[in-house]
Amino acid sequence: MLLSHSADKKKNIPEQSYADHVNGVVSVANIAAKNAAKYSLSNGKTLMRVVRDAAEYHDLGKLDEENQKVLSGIIKAKSLPVQHTEAGTAYLLQKNEVISAVLARSHHIGLPDWQHELNRSELAFRDEDEKVRVKIDNSLNRLCEMHDKILNLHSIYKTEDFKCNPQLFMRIALSCLVDGDHADTARHYGEYPEKEKPDIELRPAERLAALDKYVSRLAQNSDRSMLRAEMYKQCRNSEIETCIASCDSPVGTGKTTAVMAHLLSQADKGKLRRIFIVLPFVNIITQSVDVYRKALVLPNENPEEVVAELHHQADFKDVHSRHLTALWKAPIIVTTAVTFFETIASNKPSALRRLHNLPGSAIFVDESHATLPARLYPLAWQWIKLFASEWSCYWTLASGSLTRFWQIKEFDDNPPEVPEIISDNLRDKLSVYENNRINYKYKSESINVNELTEWIKTLPGPRIVILNTVQSAAVVALEYREKFGKESVEHLSTALTPVDRAKTLKRIKDRLADDSDKDWILAATSCVEAGVDISFQTGVRELGSLVSLLQTSGRVNRNGKVKDAGVWTIRLGEDGLVKLHPGMKESASVLNQLFEEKKKISPDLCTEALKREIRLIGTDLETLKKSELDMNFPAVEKGFKVINTDTRIVIVDEHIKNSIEQYEKVDWRDIQKGSVQIWGYKLDKLGIQEFKEKPGLYKWVLDYDDFIGYMAGVLHVEELLMASSDIFII
Repeated sequence: MLLSHSADKKKNIPEQSYADHVNGVVSVANIAAKNAAKYSLSNGKTLMRVVRDAAEYHDLGKLDEENQKVLSGIIKAKSLPVQHTEAGTAYLLQKNEVISAVLARSHHIGLPDWQHELNRSELAFRDEDEKVRVKIDNSLNRLCEMHDKILNLHSIYKTEDFKCNPQLFMRIALSCLVDGDHADTARHYGEYPEKEKPDIELRPAERLAALDKYVSRLAQNSDRSMLRAEMYKQCRNSEIETCIASCDSPVGTGKTTAVMAHLLSQADKGKLRRIFIVLPFVNIITQSVDVYRKALVLPNENPEEVVAELHHQADFKDVHSRHLTALWKAPIIVTTAVTFFETIASNKPSALRRLHNLPGSAIFVDESHATLPARLYPLAWQWIKLFASEWSCYWTLASGSLTRFWQIKEFDDNPPEVPEIISDNLRDKLSVYENNRINYKYKSESINVNELTEWIKTLPGPRIVILNTVQSAAVVALEYREKFGKESVEHLSTALTPVDRAKTLKRIKDRLADDSDKDWILAATSCVEAGVDISFQTGVRELGSLVSLLQTSGRVNRNGKVKDAGVWTIRLGEDGLVKLHPGMKESASVLNQLFEEKKKISPDLCTEALKREIRLIGTDLETLKKSELDMNFPAVEKGFKVINTDTRIVIVDEHIKNSIEQYEKVDWRDIQKGSVQIWGYKLDKLGIQEFKEKPGLYKWVLDYDDFIGYMAGVLHVEELLMASSDIFII
């Protein structure tokens, strides 16, 4: 029997035959391509064809005699001796099926630099090793004969005109192939259901009716709640004929439910299959998911299967970790901007695997001003337009301080019409509550942690203090607790797992509801700036971007009950364990300029601030756009980082760690709830290792607590290093 996968003797799982695997991959990949092709406005048939052909020949090289000896166990080796993707690539190139050939080549290593390959002339897309190429060329006919003998498949070679954007097409096509390959492999090794459940349908009309009932039960006994009801009604019934719309609505006007009603209405009209809610920060997800599960889940449905909660990317290259990847298969998906946009930008198979589920979706980019760094907006805007015009996606860009980035010349010379889904009249009524709600103040001199904590104590409480880094927030929280006691401070950042963040947020809300509990602070990062329904009397924000400052103001005097509520901007000096954020340099400089020019801080300044930031960034914008145009997929993947760092998933939960080490099945939902994301360089510095059982996942072995999360371990190590450095100096 010719093989595709070797046996796993530890789990008593036998070999997988070549025929079984190829047939399985073709089946799953065909379904993925067919479902995505329904929403292609130009090249649906081409997508189905190239995916089908790539799926049939992606593992052709495994039939090589040397590879078969390793797969069967006759020869022991950690990897196959002959590059197994080369044979399928060479065969499809012979048939002039370049796209299918590139897909076969890329299903493990990722999409290539297209121009670099073309510059290799007749060797384009072939293996760099001449010995491999020669060996495959000499054996290709024999490998194809073996393939045809054991498989009863029929390729669909047919050249067609290519009419859509090739970059997105290639990513979506590879997504279909990889989903087939990874799913079938995981199925064989018992890490995936033998027979997968069919996707749950969106059923937009029914969910809209359920949402109507949910909203009707909300209190409407004040002028502001009546305006929220009008907001919901206008969003629900808005007649938008374009594929992109905006919702410029102030803080506290009910966008969570109102825009969802709009998306469901548009999905029903456009026969769309999914809704994505893209949020800027992870902590907002749980709050939004709770609302959507209460409002949208129909009878006899599992809430977790209907509304998927994706806190951070769960992409794993290793065969034993692939099943943990969050695949965007739920009808309603709530995720972060990091996961969403970096998936589109990726060239890596493990990340792209879910992308084929995006065509035919309605997408709500909430707090769109805070979604991306300025340098990434031009390319992201290009993708938004292409998914709208070529893949039947409908977009709503919303914010309480909306930056109309599409109107900036550097972003788009000829922007499409982007209508508002609420009327100017309602927008003006909603904005009345923003007038004089916040008094913005600037403390321009640099301040250290000791001075900061002493000064904060003098401000009216309760107070929210937002710092630019996870480490600074933890340092300030610990300093304040040491000075003023355990009950004087709460801390919230991504150093905590989603489970601990949820517990902390509940405690914060309970304290805010107690009018007698005033003298305390929340030390946090920007993860609380958007979409979190909390309101403090005073705000303090480390110098950053204008839009972040405006979002901070949305967590202060939220209902306008306090006169002259202050939001301070401060300069925090780099001191000891306090770290400044290098990615804030340009945006902080722009906000400093605006304060020095005594500009009135308001949402109207957002587009101007973004223009200034773009000028400071300069040529980086064009570099990224050119890489995309040239189909330099690795360069785009490397350059398009919402969080410009190498972050990795680290398991904190002891039960999950034990389950992984005992080779027990672990659900990706549990992985997300019990883990954090930590910078790769920090893990390397701290010596944190991957699980041997689940490569791609890391095991936290340092201190962790439910106050400052994994920073308990990080700060302990850094304090020891600083102490040893002082001893050395002495």
